[in-house]
Amino acid sequence: MADHYAQTGEDNRPTGIPVIRWEEPPEGPVLVLLDQTRLPAEEVELVCTDASALVGAIRSLAVRGAPLLGIAGAYGVALAAARGFDVDEAAASLEAARPTAVNLSVGVRRARAAHRSALAKGGDARQAAAAALAAARVLHREDAEASARMAGHGLALLDELLPGGGHRILTHCNSGSLVSGGEGTAFAVALAAHRAGRLRRLWVDETRPLLQGARLTAYEAARHGMAYTLLTDSAAGSLFAAGEVDAVLIGADRIAADGSVANKVGSYPLAVLARYHHVPFIVVAPVTTVDPETPDGASIEVEQRPGYEVTEVAAQVPVREAGAGVAVAPLGTQAYNPAFDVTPPELVTAIVTEEGAVSPVTAQALAELCAGARRATHD
Repeated sequence: MADHYAQTGEDNRPTGIPVIRWEEPPEGPVLVLLDQTRLPAEEVELVCTDASALVGAIRSLAVRGAPLLGIAGAYGVALAAARGFDVDEAAASLEAARPTAVNLSVGVRRARAAHRSALAKGGDARQAAAAALAAARVLHREDAEASARMAGHGLALLDELLPGGGHRILTHCNSGSLVSGGEGTAFAVALAAHRAGRLRRLWVDETRPLLQGARLTAYEAARHGMAYTLLTDSAAGSLFAAGEVDAVLIGADRIAADGSVANKVGSYPLAVLARYHHVPFIVVAPVTTVDPETPDGASIEVEQRPGYEVTEVAAQVPVREAGAGVAVAPLGTQAYNPAFDVTPPELVTAIVTEEGAVSPVTAQALAELCAGARRATHD
């Protein structure tokens, strides 16, 4: 079995390039993104000069992950305002770029509200744009702070459920610093366990679409010197059966009011396996991922990805046209390629947020958590 063993030495941030940053060159403000479709082969940046370019980056998964999409959406509104574009039009296009990830809408709406508020108070276009940018920067900072708190709450829960350390954690998709203003959500918990000397093994599902576990989570784990092993998604069952998994940690793109969790496709089968094998299944996400306007899992819109991601393979992952890769299925094969699936609350052991953990997961417990978070924000 191909393993990567823990290494000693400096614990480096997974990339020397910021995942997202605002810059103001002489020709006008831009939003600069680390192109995640090019990892792990190379670290390349994308420069967005308007909201439409950012929409393209979001759809291609060059920028991705629920918390980071919220940050990107807020910066996108600020970019439209600073560049003199129609802010409402830009906001609408950004919100529609990835329908499942609720944080994107949250970020867009916060920056747009700041922009509108500045105008309503008599500010000019420049002042309103500055207000939108300030809101985006606040959201960026808040997410970094939330990431650190989630890591602390998550590690405490792991130690409570699995006393003695030596945790063997299975994770799905990517939920580290590549999706966050900080060190991430579920991955941040595993990283905290690693730093505390309590992580024995990180099992990394390769994860479709675009192999985000193989390309991104393994990349982050290697850069942090963590002990990890990559596996095909379909191998998880045998890993559970062999007693090699102590807990499952995943992130989330949307959590419905009843506690249903939408995450990268393949998460739901892991929850079923975890329940059968009596293994904790833990979701780690900021409070902004909880969407009280979505009543249940059936109400979550699940994004469908292009079929060629299944019927073809490419040497390089960045977005391309159908037919550009090597066919692995007969010509004309139809593919079912949802980006997400939905896990019902009864299969979730706990939802960990920056405000603490909810267990058991119920609509009432989530509502109380969100209400407490709103009170803390307004105090």
